[in-house]
Amino acid sequence: MPRYVLIALAAALLAGCAHRGPPGLDVDTSVTAVSQGSRVRSIVLHYTTLDDVHSLEELSRGKVSAHYLIQENGKTWQLVDENRAAWHAGASAWQGITAMNSTSIGIELVNPGWTPGPDGVAVWRPYDPRQLRSLVLLARDIAQRHGIAPENIVGHSDIAPQRKVDPGPLFPWKWLASQGIGRWYDEAAAAAHLARLQQEPLPGIAWFQAQLQRLGYAAPQTGQADRETSNVLAAFQMHYRPSRHDGQPDAETAAIMLALP
Repeated sequence: MPRYVLIALAAALLAGCAHRGPPGLDVDTSVTAVSQGSRVRSIVLHYTTLDDVHSLEELSRGKVSAHYLIQENGKTWQLVDENRAAWHAGASAWQGITAMNSTSIGIELVNPGWTPGPDGVAVWRPYDPRQLRSLVLLARDIAQRHGIAPENIVGHSDIAPQRKVDPGPLFPWKWLASQGIGRWYDEAAAAAHLARLQQEPLPGIAWFQAQLQRLGYAAPQTGQADRETSNVLAAFQMHYRPSRHDGQPDAETAAIMLALP
């Protein structure tokens, strides 16, 4: 084949690569705008409450979905392309954003959550180290590619505190932050704040509501110690002070809030 024919074919192929669109419309994609960014603002972590087989079935064939599923042995499935919305968040809000399905990537971890103990107290299932290692690799990659800020790596309970408790109090948020994923507080600063707060009257409920809102939570701003505020406080405590997450305002919770940027 003559050289000029090969050059012409190559030019045609290159031109074809720069065009796409529906039948009958030639869309030129050879110029890319510099003023753009990812639609993804956050990563939301869940537990499935189901085993491996049923988790995969529910998230791929049911009425809910997630972008990724990580089984207890660390095996990771991508079920929804990151450019598409997965149906994982439901009615939720974070940092004033309510369309969480459209702006987040959902990661489900196979874990039963909790079961009632003999005394009626919830017994929570620890996360498998293999699963957590996979989560670190996956979440770190997603956060870097989409430019997700640490404070926007959250649990389902953080964005939907009125109805969700996953990933639960045994989820290792502090350890995850030590791996460069998610937000944690300055523990030395929290200790200093606590020492001062223990010598002063506890701030009022309106102060706690304002702090929760500052930190991204959809908290009532009524100044009333209502059930909704208690649920949001419990979600905050489950994330940052899981040893006690009763939803009651106290000096330690206030100190942790002040130690968070």
